Amino acid sequence: MNVTTIVLINGLWMTALSWEHWAKHYAHKGYRVIAANWPGMEGDIEQLRRDSSSFASLGVTDVVDHYEQIIRELESPPIIIGYGFGGLVTQILVDRGWGAAGVAIASAPVKGIAHLPLSLVKLAFSVLGKSLSNKTASLTAEQFQHAFANSLTETESLDAFKRYIVPAPNRVLLQTALANFTPDSATTVNFRNDTRAALLLIAGGEDRVVPCSIVKANFDLYRESKAETDYKEYPEQTHFTLLQETKVMDYALGWALCRSNGWKLTAVPNQTDSWSVKLST
Repeated sequence: MNVTTIVLINGLWMTALSWEHWAKHYAHKGYRVIAANWPGMEGDIEQLRRDSSSFASLGVTDVVDHYEQIIRELESPPIIIGYGFGGLVTQILVDRGWGAAGVAIASAPVKGIAHLPLSLVKLAFSVLGKSLSNKTASLTAEQFQHAFANSLTETESLDAFKRYIVPAPNRVLLQTALANFTPDSATTVNFRNDTRAALLLIAGGEDRVVPCSIVKANFDLYRESKAETDYKEYPEQTHFTLLQETKVMDYALGWALCRSNGWKLTAVPNQTDSWSVKLST
């Protein structure tokens, strides 16, 4: 019996460790979970902070192709769940024909969203502006609390920052921010693709990185596709807390299992050694 595989794709400024709660939650339900890092981002958090040269030149297509290769090697189509920039990667992978279902959580904007919010543009260029001579840039603890963890206390936010945050490739950030001005942008998706797997877009009502207005605009772009696209909003969730809530984990999985294009997806209850998780610790 083939056990359902769930592929988790992390966002900018984080590693696969950011999925630790999701991976454990799904694994305990009997699913196989793959939470693989972006190429070149193997190693612990402190190591990546000291030396980001192994992933400094990554672009959008490099990241997408990396996860496509992981999925190609699976016996059956997985459920693909991405967060932040990983949500954008999820949309591109689903458009390419991969996955039994896709879930994009607080997804970075695809090409075609006309009006990016000032908060997102300000964050992107404030980060880039501090490191124009470098190929990678990190958030400060203050930026993380203001934009990602705005519902947490200062202590809670600092603890999360120390555990998860690493530098991100400037190239990825620029390709995403300037997509609407770039012919054949790497963030392009065919919104009229009728044969792709079902796609769910999740937003947080208090998200300052990817406000729900962006996720709604992303959802609207798919209206002419015959493939199923759904939208779910959690009014009280911020960008970071969407990764912490069990109710988000359960909704995303339940939705995907019900819309998996006819694939027989199964779990193996109480057999937690039937999964593999590639997490940085």
